[in-house]
Amino acid sequence: MMALLCLINTAVFAIPKLSSYTSASATIFLDFDGHMVTGSLWNGGMPIACAAPALTDAQITEIFNRVSEDFRPFNVNITTDSTKFLAAPLAQRIRIIITPTSSWKPNVGGISYIGSFVWGDDTPAFVFSDRLGPNNTKYIAECCSHESGHTVGLSHQSKYDTNCNLTETYNTGIGSGETGWAPIMGNSYSRNMTGWNDGPTPYGCANTQDNLSIITSTNGFTYRTDDYSDSLNSTAFTPGNNSFSVNGIVSTGSDKDVFKFVLSQNSTIHIDATPYNLGISNSGSDLDIKVLLYDQSKTLLKTYDPTATMSITIDTSLKTGTYYFVLDGTGNSYASNYGSLGSYTITGFRSTLPIHDVTLSGHVEKNKHQLSWNIIADEPLKSLNVEYSTDGTHFNMLNNVSLTSRNMSYIPYDDHTRYYRLKATSQFDQIAYSNVIALRGINKTDMPFSVSTFVTNQITVNASENYQYKIMDANGRIISSGNGNKGINNIDFSQASAGFYVIQLFGNTNKQSERIIRQ
Repeated sequence: MMALLCLINTAVFAIPKLSSYTSASATIFLDFDGHMVTGSLWNGGMPIACAAPALTDAQITEIFNRVSEDFRPFNVNITTDSTKFLAAPLAQRIRIIITPTSSWKPNVGGISYIGSFVWGDDTPAFVFSDRLGPNNTKYIAECCSHESGHTVGLSHQSKYDTNCNLTETYNTGIGSGETGWAPIMGNSYSRNMTGWNDGPTPYGCANTQDNLSIITSTNGFTYRTDDYSDSLNSTAFTPGNNSFSVNGIVSTGSDKDVFKFVLSQNSTIHIDATPYNLGISNSGSDLDIKVLLYDQSKTLLKTYDPTATMSITIDTSLKTGTYYFVLDGTGNSYASNYGSLGSYTITGFRSTLPIHDVTLSGHVEKNKHQLSWNIIADEPLKSLNVEYSTDGTHFNMLNNVSLTSRNMSYIPYDDHTRYYRLKATSQFDQIAYSNVIALRGINKTDMPFSVSTFVTNQITVNASENYQYKIMDANGRIISSGNGNKGINNIDFSQASAGFYVIQLFGNTNKQSERIIRQ
């Protein structure tokens, strides 16, 4: 038998009766109300009158919640209720006594016998609250999980240098902030993200210990039953309402929880995927979340996996169809995904997009590209832009058209194929794009400049060379002049009144006049 220690890191009331998983037979009892230990291997067999710790209900609840999250993947009940402990099978239970009565065992924060969970004689383990802070809830909880880990068969986990020299008997982990990590069976007091680990013990750098395999194979219990399907198929869980809240557990390294969304029309999706936590910056979380988005053909569209946070917020717009959000545990800069396990909540809502459909069509007529479109929307638009591309991939704005317009003419200056699409923006900044159409170019060497015919806030000029321009009103008065460069140019025309105008363009070798109508 071996007793293992937990490192020190520096009024009577009714104990809240809490249980993490009442259906489980295996039980870890966090005893906060004092206990008389007799007939045990501890203290040379002499009785130990353990006093209750000076902890409030809120502190006890926090400790319980932290320990429960550490053991969430397993089919075991963490409880503060002695009746649950006494009802559990004798060889599947352990009492962890949290007490300030520590003088009988100096210089340690806690102590337990390795493997004692299955001994069947109720040999307890101890966590000394007076030496952990004192009464620091984070420290006490970490020590409770650590000592419980010993009782289910685990040794300490250590750190070695590249030459296999022992540098830390109790591995203190790595990193800081929300994702700073340490193994539960090391020294996890100063890191936020703690977890079970597959790493070396004090008995040599090659002597590794697979925590999860030991816990689930030597104590009469294993993992919890998987709560959601792992595959992208018809059995995937579908949140039923436009607003939803779903709880789940990632219990193994291969466990993935799939959620299916069937959208009958274009929609916006907002999702918050949050690991269990005790407050700011996901305090007390063990699960670093990753979410993958697939379409109905099972094609991966996007991976959400921020490096600095354990939770995820998703805001996206999706067209009509079936989609799958796959929630998974992941590693980060400091931790592997081995121990990234625990519970989570997904909350969110779906809302119908105000712009239902944007359809663009076009044809070539008398050396012009004639474009027309149709828009179905539940609310007024903020802007409507015609965009063009020479490769069908990278688009630039061609013209900002009137919100009431449904057509436009455009004269390209060369014979290259042009690609067009329409960009519609709602009053709430929802953006919808039309289909892309391609129209052949026009070989007109005698037309060095092409000018948008119907304009609103700007005149678009496509020039084959650098040029100067003058704009005159119907009475021949010059109201604007300036210079332009070869290629696409947009001339501000927002201050002009509606009506008929003429633009004259002068290049080094060409001159051209065009009539335009300000709408």
